[in-house]
Amino acid sequence: MKKYLITLIPVVLLGWQRGPVQQNAIVTTETSLAEDIKPTAAQYKAEELSTRILSNYHYRKTKLTDSLSSAIFDKYIDGIDHGRLYYLASDMTEFEKYRYSFDDFLQKRELDIPFNMYNLFRKRYQERSEYIQALLKTPKPFDYTVDESLNTDRDKVAWAKSNDELNDTWRKYLKSEALDLKLAGKADSSVVKTLSDRYKNRDRGLSRIRTEQVFQMFMNAYAESLDPHTSYMAPTSADRFKQEMSQSVEGIGALLREEDNYIKIVEVIPGGPAFRGKQLKKEDKIIGVAQGDDGKFVDLVGWFVDDAVKLIKGPKGTVVRLQILSADALSSTPPKEIRLVREKIKLEDSRAKKEIVSINSGNKDYKIGVIDIPLFYRDFEGAQQKEKEFSSTTRDVQKLITELQGENVDGIVIDLRNNGGGSLTEAVSLTGLFINKGPVVQVKEGQGDIQVETDNDPMIAYNGPMAVMVNRFSASASEIFAAAIQDYKRGIIVGEQTYGKGTVQTLIDLNQWAPKETDQLGQVKLTVAKFYRVNGSSTQLKGVMPDLELPSAFKVNEYGEGSQPSALPWDQIPSSKYELTNNINEKIVGQLRDKYKQRLKSDEELKTLVKTIDEFKKARENKVVSLQESKRKIERDEAEKKRAALKQLGEDAEESEDEADTKVAAEAPKEVKKKKDIYITETGRMLTDLIIISKEPSLAGAKKK
Repeated sequence: MKKYLITLIPVVLLGWQRGPVQQNAIVTTETSLAEDIKPTAAQYKAEELSTRILSNYHYRKTKLTDSLSSAIFDKYIDGIDHGRLYYLASDMTEFEKYRYSFDDFLQKRELDIPFNMYNLFRKRYQERSEYIQALLKTPKPFDYTVDESLNTDRDKVAWAKSNDELNDTWRKYLKSEALDLKLAGKADSSVVKTLSDRYKNRDRGLSRIRTEQVFQMFMNAYAESLDPHTSYMAPTSADRFKQEMSQSVEGIGALLREEDNYIKIVEVIPGGPAFRGKQLKKEDKIIGVAQGDDGKFVDLVGWFVDDAVKLIKGPKGTVVRLQILSADALSSTPPKEIRLVREKIKLEDSRAKKEIVSINSGNKDYKIGVIDIPLFYRDFEGAQQKEKEFSSTTRDVQKLITELQGENVDGIVIDLRNNGGGSLTEAVSLTGLFINKGPVVQVKEGQGDIQVETDNDPMIAYNGPMAVMVNRFSASASEIFAAAIQDYKRGIIVGEQTYGKGTVQTLIDLNQWAPKETDQLGQVKLTVAKFYRVNGSSTQLKGVMPDLELPSAFKVNEYGEGSQPSALPWDQIPSSKYELTNNINEKIVGQLRDKYKQRLKSDEELKTLVKTIDEFKKARENKVVSLQESKRKIERDEAEKKRAALKQLGEDAEESEDEADTKVAAEAPKEVKKKKDIYITETGRMLTDLIIISKEPSLAGAKKK
């Protein structure tokens, strides 16, 4: 393979986030919001090179046209004022004349107009800031007895026609934030001070945004219009990316960005405290941070990510407490508090682990081995130096299989839920543990060349009944493995439709294209290839559809590649030649589905799960919150009850590291103890059904034939 970004853990984290990690507040020089920001000479050069690379070498080979200009225009505006809380309708009318000119700006090295558009935002921001501080200085800024509400969904609202209209919208937002603080126990005077400080911090943060961030935002409007995983990184952002790839970090083990006034979790890094404790998840929002067990919380709403990171990071062994708004929280859900002990990231803690669950069927107990693989890891340096015990997903899983076979398990489940990917080499070799030999994945480059990654080892570590668990956040290498197992008819796939990240990226340093340039120009992360299953179907966009679908708290396109308008399309190429195992066929899957449907009607736990999830999804669709204190309190209480009910079921039922009776040893994989996970239990039942069905004489004969 060429130098693609598919093998390194930090790259995988970038591979399926919504956009580039925004590293704002890079330059700490503060200026007046009234001062205009202007492009530099180096940025004109970076614009020229980036445009040439993106238009000629991206997988899509998309030329700059008026239709693409329109998409770039919308994405640029959305990047500046996503919530439509600053620009006025008159501003949009003025900007509209540039909708079909952004392609010309890029080709002609024009930056003045995009920068002027941003400078007008700074002016509008200053107007809102003055209103906010004036409102908070009034004797009684909010009346909590008035029966009014706020629609928090701003995606499709019309642009405000006047300052008065915007002011009223901001009054409601401030009142909503004030209610959250008041219901959390803060006195009215403390509420006002917290909000005043919160927005003063935002003012300081915005005043530190300089030309580099604005240029990066403009270029990313172009890059992300091609596909969600292509991006431009300004020089300082590129340097920080290199540091993140090469250094271990003492902290909680999470990548962060600011979005819509919040610090949001981009990714939970395998091996870190947040990963092991399972207390933080992708898309969660951090709204407060406190030091130690007794420190006071510092409000983080409106902070820039660099400033927030300084508080969240800290020396190894120290305690940090966070206030979190969960990704799946209802509009009225109060924040939860979590406690983490800062540590260096230990990648060995993300190694595969096993457990055994007992399934009773027909008055007989079946032992099902479950192997949890949080990511596809590989110590490439150790492998190159031929170390005997270098870290490898395949090696660890092979050992666990041997141990499970020694304990006489009847079947094995491979758990890939929330596995965001990792090493392509490991995805191929892990597949080889379950098949004779043959192709595992196809990679098609933009020029049309197709390369087939193949398992050439005929050794099979396990040929018994197996299932693979996936969910919406199983991506990249996880999808390659699950797709191969499904295509070879080797096992059943259980869970949710996977993420659909079937693209491959590479990094390009712009200074390599301009060796005489003394200024740093930044880097482009470019999509250059796509993954395809051995049957010729792409994993892009559609991901892997499970044979048996478990209840999900998420709508189909709420998260995943399908939620991104610029995602590359699904398509097909010719199938590879491979031999089916015939362990699974449509008749077997049909029988398994019938038995599962029967349990959905009769099993009380499953019935409760489905009911709870349906109620939760329905509640999440309501984006309107009351601004009357009595009603808001009822909304919060009901939201918390729904959240708690869902937490008692499914994946959230796992013990945290602090609660577990045993910890994972750093030097080797180990069996872990968990509370009951209904998803694992039901997958175990499905696998048990498969074991029983496969022993039926008529079916066994059909498979042999």
